[in-house]
Amino acid sequence: MFKKLLIANRGEIAVRIARACRELGIIPVAVYSEPDRTSLHVRVCDEAINIGPAQAAESYLSIEKIIDAARRSGAEAIHPGYGFLSENPDLADAVEEAGLVLIGPSAAAMRLMGSKTSARRVAIAAGAPVTPGTTSALPNAEEAVRAASKIGYPVMLKASAGGGGKGMRIVKSDAEMGSAFSLAGSEAEASFKDASVYIEKYIDRPRHVEVQLMGDRSGKIVYLGERECSLQRRHQKVVEECPSPVVSPELRRRMGETAAAIAAAAGYWNAGTIEFLLDSKGDFYFLEMNTRLQVEHPVTEMVVGRDLVHEQIKVASGEPLSFSQSDVVMRGAAIECRIYAEDPQRNFMPAPGRITRVETPSGPGVRLDSGIYEGWSVPMHYDPLLAKLSVWAENRPAAVQRLARALNECEIGGIQTTLPFFRTLVSLDEFQKADYDTGFIERFMADSSRGEQVDPVLRDIVAIASALHATDKAHRNYAPAAAVSESKWKLSGRVASRR
Repeated sequence: MFKKLLIANRGEIAVRIARACRELGIIPVAVYSEPDRTSLHVRVCDEAINIGPAQAAESYLSIEKIIDAARRSGAEAIHPGYGFLSENPDLADAVEEAGLVLIGPSAAAMRLMGSKTSARRVAIAAGAPVTPGTTSALPNAEEAVRAASKIGYPVMLKASAGGGGKGMRIVKSDAEMGSAFSLAGSEAEASFKDASVYIEKYIDRPRHVEVQLMGDRSGKIVYLGERECSLQRRHQKVVEECPSPVVSPELRRRMGETAAAIAAAAGYWNAGTIEFLLDSKGDFYFLEMNTRLQVEHPVTEMVVGRDLVHEQIKVASGEPLSFSQSDVVMRGAAIECRIYAEDPQRNFMPAPGRITRVETPSGPGVRLDSGIYEGWSVPMHYDPLLAKLSVWAENRPAAVQRLARALNECEIGGIQTTLPFFRTLVSLDEFQKADYDTGFIERFMADSSRGEQVDPVLRDIVAIASALHATDKAHRNYAPAAAVSESKWKLSGRVASRR
């Protein structure tokens, strides 16, 4: 086992990894850019090394600086978390050349599965169902039109090296292809330094279901159930569940075995996720592989009772996987909300600033993975994810109730966050019945008439908040109901934003 590990990331995931290190008797080392000098992940690690200015390209994305920091600290291994360099095979190569160990898969597996087109070829070779589309990048819009004519509209243009909804465009006709191809390519180049795009058949109103995998260097691969990730905004997940409320035990087995077969075909080890699209008929199609730990891993941990970061580190150190497929038992249901420093009333614009108040929820089955504290200023330079609120209960209805309670206990003052948005979301019948797909949030926000369906419930909440304001103003400082605008987001949860 390693004695010292460098965490090549920031925010809540760096804090999460540091805690796992301490539990394993490993000294955690942080890296930070200038704006992150006072960040929580720096505070919780034994050592911290400055790696440069605010620009990620000159700090968190600099392989040279990450390797240098590891050498200076005496770390034997590097955990990249998610985002930044976590799926960059050049980092894996550099780590190996430096005589260090990457907490992740091999560079070869990253390259193979990091490209959406080559990953499709691997999936096809493994016998996995894939959506109709191309298995190589398209050279121009004319070729894209020809491909679309064979597949049939609507189609989806997708960045070959993409993720997180970047470089994606839905195209419904030949006339739309030229501009969509140009925009998708430009966004892919800006996000991934790779402008190549490919094409897939667009599946209307699918569900996004992913399978968590863990494998060791001997070739043993185990799947740990699935996560429902259909609640998305701009193709970015915001709420995740484990297990999926629409996946039967038989479908779980088929998806899990398919995912494991794809990973085996890629020679994969460590943590990884195979993502599928699930249609209304119950048919699933390979979407992509994430060759890293996922943001939403806590819900899997809560349901299967295994620490994925512990297992990542042990596998990377050369230990065999500590459990077999028969040892994986799913119990209860877990749901996670990603809390961002964004303003729901202004189309989720980033909302950096100083945090003046933090109230964390607690109680049975409640987990908060956070990278913030009172008095800390959220920088404007990075992803605005602040924390992840996850709950577990014996079944999904109980988990939904627990989530609503925990959201009402959670407060982050001084900045705008997505907490009011989630308080509204969990009150909807569709959420409570799990009747949603990947386009649900966008349709809900575009349909102003839906606000009338939510308002009666939210007005009750506002009335309670006003009463608390009157009786406990000094402690709570709630805004009076009369000050609330007609926006459905201002009416959700605790309506007053503490500035």
